[in-house]
Amino acid sequence: MSWLAASLVVLGVALVAGFAWYERSQPTARVLALVATLAALAALGRIAFAPIPNVKPTTDIVLLTGYALGGAPGFAVGAVAALASNVFFGQGPWTPWQMCAWGGVGVGGALLARAFGRELGRGALAVACAAAGAGYGVVMNLHLWVTYSGDHSLAKLGAIFATSLPFDLAHVFGNVVFCLVFGPALVRALGRYRQRFEVSWLPAPALAATLLAALVLAAPTPEADAAVPARSLSWLESAQNADGGFGGAPGQSSSGIYSSWAGLGLAAAGRNPRDVRRGSGADVIAFLRAHPPRRSGDLGDTTRAILLLRAAGLAPTIGDRDLVRELLSKRRASGAFANRVNTTAFAIFALRAAGRSQDNRAVRTGARWIASQANPDGGFNFAGRGGGSGIDDTGAALQGLVAAGRRGTKTVRRAARFLARRQNPDGGYPLQPGGPSNAQSTAWAVQALVAAGRNPDRQRRNGARSLPARSHARPHTPRSPPYLSTQFPYTARCRPPS
Repeated sequence: MSWLAASLVVLGVALVAGFAWYERSQPTARVLALVATLAALAALGRIAFAPIPNVKPTTDIVLLTGYALGGAPGFAVGAVAALASNVFFGQGPWTPWQMCAWGGVGVGGALLARAFGRELGRGALAVACAAAGAGYGVVMNLHLWVTYSGDHSLAKLGAIFATSLPFDLAHVFGNVVFCLVFGPALVRALGRYRQRFEVSWLPAPALAATLLAALVLAAPTPEADAAVPARSLSWLESAQNADGGFGGAPGQSSSGIYSSWAGLGLAAAGRNPRDVRRGSGADVIAFLRAHPPRRSGDLGDTTRAILLLRAAGLAPTIGDRDLVRELLSKRRASGAFANRVNTTAFAIFALRAAGRSQDNRAVRTGARWIASQANPDGGFNFAGRGGGSGIDDTGAALQGLVAAGRRGTKTVRRAARFLARRQNPDGGYPLQPGGPSNAQSTAWAVQALVAAGRNPDRQRRNGARSLPARSHARPHTPRSPPYLSTQFPYTARCRPPS
């Protein structure tokens, strides 16, 4: 077998394995659409910069896709971008090499995230993109040596590397420039997508915690609501780990996000988080203090930590760290936090829970910014105005506005109408309008309607209600609804595509 034939066989096997890996990850329609869009963007970036030899943003886009979304989507974007762009440049024996090289860059991005986390700064990402450009050059130089040299000696290989060096350096330099210009912005955008839209369903304490914690967001109460299902509360307590934290499912390692939600759920059900522990193990506050939110991490971790500490009757501090001060230091001039609607809403919850009068201005400006992000249909998108309105995001935004004193405003009334009109015939609510109902989104919608002053007992569509009528209930006080009770063992949680 010739060198060319052997190389094509190896490349073919690699491509089949890569696409089989992507297919086995069972990407959702949203992920498929995103991968297709990114592949088209990478291909167009290559075409747009064709007049400048070997300077193209393609490698950066592919690497950052893998970094933000995972190896399988990164591989798919790189391989498809190479194939699609060669419709313009011409197909040939170089195409499978380019597909594998850029696919490998996408996998490399995922390995980078696994090794160093997804919080790398602009400079570190630029260095990674430079290394990816150099690696791509090595693969394509091997392609020239295998396919066209005829003389497969090391001397010939060295000559190819030497003559290709100016082009490879141009690629590396271009990658650095492109990454410095748009790299962090692309990572943030893809990160928001990754956190919000890739949903899996599995048994976990997070749903029980989310449902029980709804009342804590606006006003933590020391008394248990009689409507809290005792079995759900007992199950949540049983899912606690010895270190005091909670994982994504019973037996899984504790994580900050699940531990905070579970602690808030316990508090909403009338259990002080400091009093709940398994045997001689630690409580969730001890876990939080041992694993505090990172100073440079996602603001959601900070706001949940503040809420959990306040729900436990403690000051919002960990050691010498004032979490409220840290939160306020991240506030933008517009009043937004992280430039996201849901993050700003949770910042308002945290600031109100902290109860510091000097923070009222931050609450007011944050609410003003949220109101400015309302879509024409009255709903909200987590990333701001213009994105598709979602149930969870609208529920969070509406509660944030009410917590800031805007209950009677037009924006709140329109958001409540948006939710009321998106109820599914089964009485539940979907993550996105038109989708299947799930317990988490139903809980967000119910709590938002309560905050807006609507009685969920009267909210129905085609005769189905998310809450049962209950004449003896306190005004607008939700209880466990029939739809939610049938879905209680399951929850939606965000995960990156594998």
